[in-house]
Amino acid sequence: MLALAVSGLPLIAAAPAARAEPPIYTGVFSNTALQGHDPVAYFTEGKPVKGDEAFTTEYMGVEFRFASAANRDAFLADPQAYAPQYGGYCAWAMADGKHAKGDARHWRIVDGKLYLNYNKSIQKKWDADIPGFIERADTEWSDINK
Repeated sequence: MLALAVSGLPLIAAAPAARAEPPIYTGVFSNTALQGHDPVAYFTEGKPVKGDEAFTTEYMGVEFRFASAANRDAFLADPQAYAPQYGGYCAWAMADGKHAKGDARHWRIVDGKLYLNYNKSIQKKWDADIPGFIERADTEWSDINK
């Protein structure tokens, strides 16, 4: 039994250390951005609103859901205006060049752009220096996506 277990070690060691993260965060068992929330609603209603499976579109390989056909059409007209920054990954973590989940319930719109954070505690940290974190995260995101 020990010989069998030890014989598998070279295979484990040869496995890649990490996989590349997708450009839009969807979670482990989903292909839906923003945990199914409507990206346009953040701008029009000022809060996260669950999207409806009847109003969807694909953008950058993932599904976005919308609360209405009008919101879907607004997104289709200018997806970059509504899609979350850093692909919906946590803006605070991105400032350190790390991919962490962005939670659709912890968000801010800054200068007309949607940013997500991991949780309430992280968002408080991010709120302490939003311009600084955005500047660093923009640089990191640019470097990651070269």
